[in-house]
Amino acid sequence: MNRWIIGTRPRTLSAAVIPVIVGTAAADVEIIWWRAIAAFLVALFLQIATNFSNDYSDGKRGVDSEERLGPVRLVGSGLAKPYEVKRAAFLFFALAAIVGAILSLIVNPWLLLLGLASIAAGWFYTGGVRPYGYRGFGEISVFVFFGLGATLGSCYVQSGELNGLSFLVSVSVGLMSCALLEINNLRDIAGDKNSGKLTLAVLLGDRRTRILYVFFIDASLIIGSLAVFTKPWTVLIMIAGIVAFPAVKSVLDGATGTELIVVLKQTSKVQITAGVFLTLGLAI
Repeated sequence: MNRWIIGTRPRTLSAAVIPVIVGTAAADVEIIWWRAIAAFLVALFLQIATNFSNDYSDGKRGVDSEERLGPVRLVGSGLAKPYEVKRAAFLFFALAAIVGAILSLIVNPWLLLLGLASIAAGWFYTGGVRPYGYRGFGEISVFVFFGLGATLGSCYVQSGELNGLSFLVSVSVGLMSCALLEINNLRDIAGDKNSGKLTLAVLLGDRRTRILYVFFIDASLIIGSLAVFTKPWTVLIMIAGIVAFPAVKSVLDGATGTELIVVLKQTSKVQITAGVFLTLGLAI
């Protein structure tokens, strides 16, 4: 596979797609398709840019190496020079900024602030002098930007307003994105601890991180299902619980090392399943 496709970390891109389709459906209006596509591109470009930024910054700090358990990192493995990965990150941040600026100026200029905050959050996650991802705040950022921000923003660009339903489902989406991050951090506890990267998983320890992962999955599905009182078919989100069972069981049974790479793939499937069925329930 092309090294740059690997660098985008395809398994994580569901975190960009799901908030947009859920938020768009939650607007409960006739969809303005060009706005939906623009919102999708902004979220996708931001996710890819953040992944390249993380690759660059971790690689420069020596956090990633050829011996790491997770997917290949471009800088750490030597597949790309640091300046190349940094340039790729800036390219996708710029693409997100251009599309986002056009969308914001047409819908509401105040949305530019959300876009700027999202770009800053993506870069300073592992970049800068004091990256917040190294201090246990990664989950908060993911919840805010790939849960609340992306979902509510996608709803707003369609209807020009927010409703209670959009807030509810944005929490569900955000928690599921946190589960995806948590399984990554669980897998990397040992390496992150040795390199001084104090993720929330490192701070909590192995057992409590496993419990937190299960909490994120369960809470996401339960909160998403509460939309049933407004949209009865959103109960379909619970189908994702069946998909989640193998991942949850593996984590609680103590899966380690490469076993957690499989769980990451399963978690991505859970996120996609939950997002698709929640969207379908909102649309019916």
